Amino acid sequence: MPETSVARFYDELADDYHLIFADWDASMHRQGNALHGLMGQDNASVLDCSCGIGTQAIGLALRGHRVTGTDLSARAVARAAQEAAHRNVTLRTAVADMRRLPFPDSRFDTVVCADNALPHLLTEQDVHAALTEMRRVLRPSGLVLLSTRPYDDLLRDRPTSTPPQVHHPADGGERTITFQLWHWHEDGEHYDLEHFQLLPAGGEWRVKVRRTVYWALGRDRLTALVTDAGFVDPEWGIPQETGFFQPLLMARAGT
Repeated sequence: MPETSVARFYDELADDYHLIFADWDASMHRQGNALHGLMGQDNASVLDCSCGIGTQAIGLALRGHRVTGTDLSARAVARAAQEAAHRNVTLRTAVADMRRLPFPDSRFDTVVCADNALPHLLTEQDVHAALTEMRRVLRPSGLVLLSTRPYDDLLRDRPTSTPPQVHHPADGGERTITFQLWHWHEDGEHYDLEHFQLLPAGGEWRVKVRRTVYWALGRDRLTALVTDAGFVDPEWGIPQETGFFQPLLMARAGT
């Protein structure tokens, strides 16, 4: 998947991304709290290398961490910076590819790559490049936190759609509807995703459709790739254990 296509997907989604959540601010706080609990330290230097509009990055900044957010999508990064400023927290931002991070070695205590961002990389070579960069910018024994969809289950069932999510704004605004269609490739591992948002428009529905591609990386395969990139002590946590909404892989940078 050309990086420009991934950037386009999130550029097009940036203005409406918060509508995926029933309550984006509540999700921001909940995810930031869960990640903070896993980090086990205060005032950490954190890189969110797939920050999007800032869901995890702002959540962590609200917990007092020193957060830098990067993403391929310039529009998403710009919104993350605006949303952080609106909440009176500091969030340094830059447009960057996680395979080529613009930071010196050993810069961060923790690197976060959440919300199924890593599987936008469609080959082992690209995933290895990103993980190697995360390892490079971490201090010795620094922590990486990676979350993906529950791909072991999804690879078994290969669903073709997600249930519609109806968002009722807390401010009493009009509801919106979000759902996805998945088209699995012949290899059984990659899938095209069509993301639908239905937005009210004068008594009718206006439909926005964005398209991208993912690689369904199962736990064992991702664990092996993380180990090959120089991380040690990989451990998976499920949402019931971590409080985070997706399965999450934690590992330490080898010394």
